[in-house]
Amino acid sequence: MRVALTCPYAWDAPGGVQVHVLELGKHLMARGHEVLALAPSRGRPSEPWVRAVGRPVDVPYNRSTAPIDPRPWSIGRVRELLAVFEPDVVHAHEPLTPSTSMWATLSSRAPVVATFHSGAERSRLFDVAAPILRRMARRIAVRIAVSKRAAAFIHDRVGGDFRIVPNGADVARFAEAAPADLGPGSKLLFVGRLHERKGFPTAVEAFRLLAVSRPDLRLVVAGDGQDRDAVELLDPALRARVMLLGSVPHDHLPPYHAACDVFLAPSVGGESFGIVLVEAMAAGLPVVASRIPGYDEVLTDGVEGFLVPPRDPAAVAEAAAMVLDDRDLARKMGAAGRERSRRYDWAVVAGEVEAAYRDALASVR
Repeated sequence: MRVALTCPYAWDAPGGVQVHVLELGKHLMARGHEVLALAPSRGRPSEPWVRAVGRPVDVPYNRSTAPIDPRPWSIGRVRELLAVFEPDVVHAHEPLTPSTSMWATLSSRAPVVATFHSGAERSRLFDVAAPILRRMARRIAVRIAVSKRAAAFIHDRVGGDFRIVPNGADVARFAEAAPADLGPGSKLLFVGRLHERKGFPTAVEAFRLLAVSRPDLRLVVAGDGQDRDAVELLDPALRARVMLLGSVPHDHLPPYHAACDVFLAPSVGGESFGIVLVEAMAAGLPVVASRIPGYDEVLTDGVEGFLVPPRDPAAVAEAAAMVLDDRDLARKMGAAGRERSRRYDWAVVAGEVEAAYRDALASVR
């Protein structure tokens, strides 16, 4: 099958949708499909099967920024690339975002499968544009949402039926990684953009509450963003125990997971799924995450980790302390997380995506 994947966000910017499209493309090719991916980009993609279409601009959205190319003249280039590739199916990710995926949905002569990732709590722009988006959504043969949360968000605006196909994870890569050399002591791990929505200041304050009485505790941070300065509020002695790695390529993350003891995910909301939770569970890490829609579909409180109120550093610290102080509990949660992560392995998820492609082709016939 010839599959065209489209991503609305900058290919060379960190983000869960970009990682999902990249990994999906790799696994589809491994399963014998021909793949072309289109996305805006500030540089030339290193993957030979990816084409840059347009240059992104950062647009504030969902308490973060979305690096999209909203300029409609990119549609000509998208149409040209699709005409040359002649896909059997176009798989558009976030097709109602004014960027590459929308232009592909409008241009495609092949049936369109759409995946909706957003878990925004509200969007005035979507609400205002809903009548137009409903008409465009009729071009979609099969609608996928990565979670019930994502399905509810988009269903309220465009209607229609959705099948749930979650984000995929390379479970073996995280389960089998050798630990990075981060020195002695216990370690908390935070992975993600250091933006308001991800709750990085909550993680820093939770670390402070724990570290005062735990001289061997360290905080490892893989990510960058405007909230990086939160660590500067720490006492210098504690600040020295925070390891800021900056933005880490996704392929380089597993050794850091393998070297840590507890994963912190204190997002404040607006999440549709929680791939960072799945990857941490695949690595056998107990997880302390916010009790928010999206995350609560991935992690069961008290089983693979703990769900705590958002914006509550004391609750994060208390839950992390329980894991750090009880090795049996940590082992049980780690084992439960590994088991749970298998549901999200790409071997499973890619098969469900292929089924959606077959249904899209059948609907056209």
